[in-house]
Amino acid sequence: MHNCCPSQRQANGLNRHHWWRDAVIYQVYVRSFLDSTGDGVGDLAGVRAGLPYLKKLGVDGIWLSPFYPSPQHDHGYDVADYCDVDPLFGDLAEFDLLVAAARRLGVKVLLDIVPNHCSSEHPWFREALASAPGSAARARFHFADGRGPDGAEPPNNWHAMFGGPAWSRVTEPDGRPGQWYLHMFTPEQPDWNWRTPEVAAEFDRILRFWLDRGVDGFRIDVAAGLFKHPDLPDSPDPEADARTRDSVNPLAWNQPEVHDVWRHWRAVCEEYTARDGRERLLVGEVSVPTAREHARYVRPDELHQAFFFDLLSAPWNADAFRKVISEAMQDIAGTGSTVTWVLNNHDQVRTVTRYGEPATEGSGLGTARARAAALLMLALPGAAYIYQGEELGLPEVVDLPDDVLTDPIFRRTGSRARIRDGCRVPLPWSGQASPFGFTSGAEGAKPWLPQPEYFAEYATDRALADTRSFWHLYRDGLQLRAALPQLGEGTLRWLDSPPGVLAFTRGDGLVCAVNFGTAPTPAPVSGTPLLSSGPCPAGVLPGSTSAWWPIDL
Repeated sequence: MHNCCPSQRQANGLNRHHWWRDAVIYQVYVRSFLDSTGDGVGDLAGVRAGLPYLKKLGVDGIWLSPFYPSPQHDHGYDVADYCDVDPLFGDLAEFDLLVAAARRLGVKVLLDIVPNHCSSEHPWFREALASAPGSAARARFHFADGRGPDGAEPPNNWHAMFGGPAWSRVTEPDGRPGQWYLHMFTPEQPDWNWRTPEVAAEFDRILRFWLDRGVDGFRIDVAAGLFKHPDLPDSPDPEADARTRDSVNPLAWNQPEVHDVWRHWRAVCEEYTARDGRERLLVGEVSVPTAREHARYVRPDELHQAFFFDLLSAPWNADAFRKVISEAMQDIAGTGSTVTWVLNNHDQVRTVTRYGEPATEGSGLGTARARAAALLMLALPGAAYIYQGEELGLPEVVDLPDDVLTDPIFRRTGSRARIRDGCRVPLPWSGQASPFGFTSGAEGAKPWLPQPEYFAEYATDRALADTRSFWHLYRDGLQLRAALPQLGEGTLRWLDSPPGVLAFTRGDGLVCAVNFGTAPTPAPVSGTPLLSSGPCPAGVLPGSTSAWWPIDL
């Protein structure tokens, strides 16, 4: 054994368990989870109806995608009102019922909050458009005069992540072409100017509104955003964000002032925790170049956790996985936080397809690798986030016709290369034909995105009945996680293993090994495994397979 990573409990000096440190949270993409009204769009009542299913799976909590009033240009990430529910999804009374039902089941509820930008239909942005340059209303956003003759060119050369210039010109109240405003995603999503104190005060109000309604915390969208370089200078690589579809522009993201915001939000959460002893969680969508920079966001007085996307983006390769896991354990766990592992989400191609399986097949290499990766993730010390449908082994839907695509990336670029609709197709619950129990509408009701015929193979009723299914693999893995002591606090020690194989122990009686190759190899532990991602005879670890074994420490 070698390469021992530091004990997270040692690093943090904790004497009691914090629920979030080893929690498994299920990401609910509300519009695609379950439709209770028959309009083809999932809603909060559908989420409430699905809670027993999620409790049976064994997750500790749910993260709800945005359900706020919105024109839905980016499926709710363009928020018009942060303190209400869009009628498409229900109302505040239904939200309260959902929180109460989750509380009875012991399931935590996290909301998705979007502090980097809002909707162009937000009242404050409408007020800004109706106000004069230099006004207090415009100061809440990034308005600037254009360059060139008559200000006809954007204030700088930045490009939006979803394609095209990051600036749009407005028509002033007197009808003349006027200033430009910044939008790092789409023109319908103007960026807030967090250098204006009024913006920070408004989000303080928003946090408290939802905390007062009983939520257990927040997933923070674009948590490395908020502040832009105060001078808004040209970027040396203006198309980097659009090219990588990531927060790459160092002038627009990861500015040092953002850490003061997270310190304040952490203090607000601690204030509520002190009242009743119920811990509130802040988990950030942090996209930064290195694990060391990532670690700065999860220092003891900032975010509790931040998604570690390097595992999601790693190629199916033992050396790549070992590198990102080691860096995370060294740099992030060293802060006293725990690593927040993720393999899928609403913005990424699903693992079954990403790891090599054609979307129309129900078995194969992609399936085997996705199952193996799932057990690896669930064995790692720290927290884990599961994206809905991951537990069913859903593949990416790669052949949606152009006329049903709704992703603004496709609308702005015309390219299908990075569109996200394929991982957002509504879940199949039962039956042999669409809508597969997703919608309760009359026969012939259509989900907002079409479901392929082969989704019948992945329906939840079939998955629950088949003990060899993805669902049972996840459920069994979650049950074993719950039975293991100090899961979030464990050490991680790599074991000697042949090329193409990763094996580690966490100091709590568990060994996990993953064979990234296709040929079988001797298992690192004798005996029959506790759990494996595929058939695994004693003493052998087949290709594209992971397994857990108990050991005597």
